[in-house]
Amino acid sequence: MDAILVDGHVYTSETEYGLGGKLYEFLNQQIPIIGVAKNSFHANHTTIKEVYRGESSKPLYVSAIGIDLDEVIEAIKAMKGAFRIPDILKKLDNYTKS
Repeated sequence: MDAILVDGHVYTSETEYGLGGKLYEFLNQQIPIIGVAKNSFHANHTTIKEVYRGESSKPLYVSAIGIDLDEVIEAIKAMKGAFRIPDILKKLDNYTKS
């Protein structure tokens, strides 16, 4: 497994983990984690980058641990889907809500 993609943040602040960071620690820092969130978090502006996809004026908030964030951003931009949220994330979001 190259990395795990989570619907959420890796960090909730510069020093506190969110879902992604906690998963990274649980996995003994062996698998990189990529966090993609639809909303910003008030205290983690230095640990995320805004990614604009398609023609959306609203960004996705992307963070990562154990992997280069700039490489992650390019991969998120290249994911299948013409809109803000990549198709796979949209499908997973719908699946987990049903």
